[in-house]
Amino acid sequence: MKDNFDIFFRRKPALMLVSLKKNSRMRYGSILAKEVDCTYSHAVKILQTLQELKLVEFEKKGRIKLIRLTKKGRDVADAIGNIQTLIR
Repeated sequence: MKDNFDIFFRRKPALMLVSLKKNSRMRYGSILAKEVDCTYSHAVKILQTLQELKLVEFEKKGRIKLIRLTKKGRDVADAIGNIQTLIR
């Protein structure tokens, strides 16, 4: 049986936002991919879409891109977390 959370959101992007919110420090794409159980390439595609929506921003440190939520991204992550709590 599917988790009811899937009815309202695409699971991986929603989980990425919530995961970034839970750990406020900046994150790497590969670590985030492992946390939400998807491939790195899939995570990159999702993160690019989230960046276009201005929910996340990247900061390049050498060869590594760090990811952080924007203010808008934190607000959306809060809303997703609230809905996730309500449907459990």
